[in-house]
Amino acid sequence: MDKRNLAFGRTNFILLAISAVIVIIGFILMSGPGSTVENFNPDIFGAMRVKVAPVVCFFGFVFMIVGVMYRKKDAVSQGDEELKNESKS
Repeated sequence: MDKRNLAFGRTNFILLAISAVIVIIGFILMSGPGSTVENFNPDIFGAMRVKVAPVVCFFGFVFMIVGVMYRKKDAVSQGDEELKNESKS
């Protein structure tokens, strides 16, 4: 398989892996013991679960979009040159 035909490069996969880890950390921060009928646990409404963890997940998903959209400067300029050459012919 020719590496030039792949949709993502090595950097894209690294960025996607980092963003997946960030999202997983966000979900781990949201987890914890719950409340039961007999015992109410006020920690379910704590700042860590309600504010911090969703923000961490959000940044992970945004970073995932960046990982998908990222292109090297060389690939961008090479693609521009190919488009210019195709439009001339």
